Parts: sequence; C-alpha cells; structure tokens
Amino acid sequence: MKSNTIAIDVSSLDKRDTTISILLIGLMFFIFGFISWVNSILIPYFKIACELTSFQAYLVAFAFYIAYFIMSVPASYLLKVAGFKKGMMVGFWAMALGAFIFIPAAYTRTYGIFLMGLFTIGIGLAILQTASNPYITILGPKERAAQRISLMGICNKAAGILSPIVFAAVILRPTDTDLFAQLGTMTEVQRSAALDELIRRVIPPYAVLGTFLFVLGYLVYRSPLPELNTEHETPEVATANAGKTSIFQFPHLILGAVAIFLHVGTQVIAIDTIISYAGSMGIDLLEAKVFPSYTLFCTICGYLIGIVTIPRFISQVNALRICTVLGAVFTLLIIFAKGSFIFLGHATDVSIWFVVLLGLANSLVWAGIWPLALDGLGRFTKLGASILIMGLCGNAIMPLIYGYLADVYDLRVAYWVLFPCYLYLVYYAVKGHQLRKWGF
Repeated sequence: MKSNTIAIDVSSLDKRDTTISILLIGLMFFIFGFISWVNSILIPYFKIACELTSFQAYLVAFAFYIAYFIMSVPASYLLKVAGFKKGMMVGFWAMALGAFIFIPAAYTRTYGIFLMGLFTIGIGLAILQTASNPYITILGPKERAAQRISLMGICNKAAGILSPIVFAAVILRPTDTDLFAQLGTMTEVQRSAALDELIRRVIPPYAVLGTFLFVLGYLVYRSPLPELNTEHETPEVATANAGKTSIFQFPHLILGAVAIFLHVGTQVIAIDTIISYAGSMGIDLLEAKVFPSYTLFCTICGYLIGIVTIPRFISQVNALRICTVLGAVFTLLIIFAKGSFIFLGHATDVSIWFVVLLGLANSLVWAGIWPLALDGLGRFTKLGASILIMGLCGNAIMPLIYGYLADVYDLRVAYWVLFPCYLYLVYYAVKGHQLRKWGF
C-alpha cells in the first residue's frame, strides 16, 4: 500500500488550501469526540446491564485507550508507507469494524466482546490521531499552534457534549429509573431478560455508526486534503539534530509524552467518573447524564479564551502554566469542599462543580504540550507524534486506578489520584519542556 502521492511542504499551501485542510481535520476531531466521549455514559450503562463492579466498568476506558499504546508506533509507519489519506481511511474502517462488533456483543450480552469492539475502535482512533495531531500542529505558524489545536478541541468537545445526550436519548427511556430500582427484586430469569433487552438497544445506533464510518473513510481518501511533509527541517534544526539517532535523545519529547499520559488521564477521569459521582449524591442516571456535558462546556470556554488570547495577550506556555495550577487547586477543592448546593436545577454537594471546572483547567493543556514537545524534532516528527499518541493510554490506566480507589475507599477520596498528575504537569509547563539533553 505504498503511497504514490507526493508530500508537499506546508509553506507552499495558499490560504484557501490551508482553510479547507483545517475544516476537514476539524470534522475529524468532531467525530473523534463523538465516539470517544460516549464512554462517559457507556461506563454506568454497562455497569448496570452487565452487572459489573466499578473497576470492571472502567475497563471500558482501558480497552478503548490501551489501543493507543499498542498501535501508535505501528500507525506512524503505516502513515509513512501509505500516506496521510490512505492511513486515515484505514483508521476509519477499523473504527467501523469496532462498531459492528457491538452487534454480536449485544446479542450475547458478553462484556468481553464489547471490550473487543472498543479496542478495535481505539485502534482506528490511534491511527487517526497519529495523523491528525502533527498535521494540525504544523499547518500554519508555530506560535499559533495552540490556537489551531484549540479550534480542534472545540470540535472535539462540542461532539462530546452531544454524544452522551444523544446516546441517552436513543438508548434510555423514561421508565428506566423504575427498571433499575426493580432489578434487585426480580428473579434471575426476569432480571436476565430485562438486562438482555436493555443491552440490545445499542444495536441500531452502532450499526448506523459503523456504516457511516466506513463511508466516511472512503470520502476522506477521495478528499482534497493534501499530503504534508512533516519531516521538513530548517537548516538550524538540521544542524541541531545532525548527531541524533534516536527519539529518546529528545528529553522534552519524552517528558511531554509523560505529560500527555497524565493530562488525558485527568481529563477522562473528570468526564467519565462524574455520572457515578453524581449517583453517589442520589442523582439518577437520567438526570446525571448531563454532567459530562457541563464539564465539556467548561473545556470549550477554555478553548475560546485560548483562541482570543493566544498569542496576542498570553503565550502558549503561560496558558499551559495557568491551566495546570488551576487543575491542582480544583482537585483539592473536590476533596475538601463540602456543602449542599443547588445550581442549574441540580441539588448536589458543591464538590461536583469543581469536577465540572476541571474541564476549564484541562482545556489548554493538550494544546500547550503538543507544540512544546514536537519543537525541533524535524525528521523525527512522525515518530515523535506517535510517542505522544502512546501517552493517550493514560486514558486506559488512570480510570482503573480511580475505580480501584473508589471501590476500596469512596468516589470522593479516589479523586486524590489527580493531584500528583497536576503537579507533574506544572513541572513540565515550567521546566520540563525546556530540557534539550538529559542531565544524568
């Protein structure tokens, strides 16, 4: 599957081609978000339908995101051989296959097959993320990279606001609250029949999704999206990298991959655990389904602030520093702030709104890390991007740690897992991104 399309240097693109490319990548980020953030409601949904513990339920995130760790480096070689567009088509088709796997999983109510489907979707997303993130990072002036990534983030998180609401509208029914309450009093046969009916509701939406993704993969391949040369080096970068033979000779990249690991872990915990945390306050699933959308709305607000202020009023790196410090502060408030609070019609403990505000704290972290970590990689850019994408397995590991702590202690205490993550992110924002050689 050798690509016969000639890669071009980004500087040769005119404004129209650049705009079209950004719009197409924005559409892809919307799709990434729609599929990824539906996990926030799949987790409590599978917990009920497949009768799982908190730890088992968070295997949804593990199966989905561990694919990034496994597939990211192979994806970089796929993109090198096949080119961006063929590689993206393969990614969409892998996601389509994963969606279709949900059909036999639902018919048998087998959690393991669902996890296989999620893993396959994750493989497709790993390929697409490995292609799209360095693409959008270099598609324009370096000092505006965070601004472009923020635009992509708006597409991603806007889809994330919609996906749990749309999923709930398609899958859940007004009578389900009574059904969930009655499950404990049913006979084994009655409960099995009720849960079979509940889980099979995923079949129509995932069949439609799989078909859509398959068609979209072909359309992206036929689109005017240009092949970009991501390995172009300026004379200065070529001189600096002349003696480099390994990606591990770039400490700011490796430390950036750790930062990505911890950042995405904090982000997915803030979104995927909030429904369960609301449930611990006596809020049922039909009401709690909107809380991930509140968190994502705060993230979008942060993106908008970044678009307006970066780089005109604040640099990318200072925005990153502010956000990481806010994350640490909000985490402490989640754990220690207590008291009844009514807001937007929800009667909750005040701490849940600091989980919501983590969306604001997380908003510009991804956009801040990418340009810093890829800076000066030159011919190592594609492989460097795949290393950063591997960091997305933080989405797989961190929720499991949270779920374990939630089972052993409680849902509030489990949020302590976030605090050391934010401390490391503060370090990377202040010092880590500046390292160009290892100090030992």
